[in-house]
Amino acid sequence: MMDHLAGKLYIVGVGPGSHDHMTFRAKQVIEESDTIVGYDTYVGLVEDLIKDKEVYRYAMTQEVERAKQCIELAMEGRIVSLVSSGDPGIYGMAGLIYEVLAESDWDPKSGLEVEIVPGVSALNSCASLVGSPLMTDFAVVSMSDLLVPWDIIVKRVEAAAQGDYVIVIYNPSSKKRIHQLQDTRRILLEYRKPATPVAIIKGAYRDSQSVVITDLENMERFADKLGMISTVIIGNSSTYNFKNLMINPRGYTSKYSLQT
Repeated sequence: MMDHLAGKLYIVGVGPGSHDHMTFRAKQVIEESDTIVGYDTYVGLVEDLIKDKEVYRYAMTQEVERAKQCIELAMEGRIVSLVSSGDPGIYGMAGLIYEVLAESDWDPKSGLEVEIVPGVSALNSCASLVGSPLMTDFAVVSMSDLLVPWDIIVKRVEAAAQGDYVIVIYNPSSKKRIHQLQDTRRILLEYRKPATPVAIIKGAYRDSQSVVITDLENMERFADKLGMISTVIIGNSSTYNFKNLMINPRGYTSKYSLQT
């Protein structure tokens, strides 16, 4: 069993970026912590909450180092908050922390105390800006093929397309990743109409926020709106555009009359 002092590790989701959309619990544990660790951009989101704390900032590619340092600091008896945007359990650091702990003889009941503090993920925050696109079953797919082979991502896109899921796309493109979203669009056009509504949301609830409502046919015209802080929501066969909002019927129309 790992020896440890009475430290604690919080894995904290701070939401999309504005404090208004951070949970009460997230603010509470950051206040309680004496040490903050995180990717530099994410630490910047809570800058005003961590003035009197020891802060370790990391570059984007140092995930394993970040995870190990968090655990080591907490094992030394510190109260550590590992901060990330969105929810740490959705494409976040929670998995890596538990992988590192699982490789040791850590016991969740008697070893280092770890708590995940969930946050508003991009799928929640972005959907809230464009109407009601997630009222029925939806699938979430990341276009990043750094850790998942591209052929597996293609299989998942095809399955979601065949299943008529609304699709939320994380990490749609980067400077080095251009073809992934283009390939996804081509697959979807085999199953969906060109007029299927598409929302491209960049920097939700940040100063840089921009929102575009388009469709499958025209979405490539907005390549400048894509990047690592962008999310794409692609409707299913029921989704429609109403005054620049994506509406996905909950199914009530088939069960109830909405007419008064």
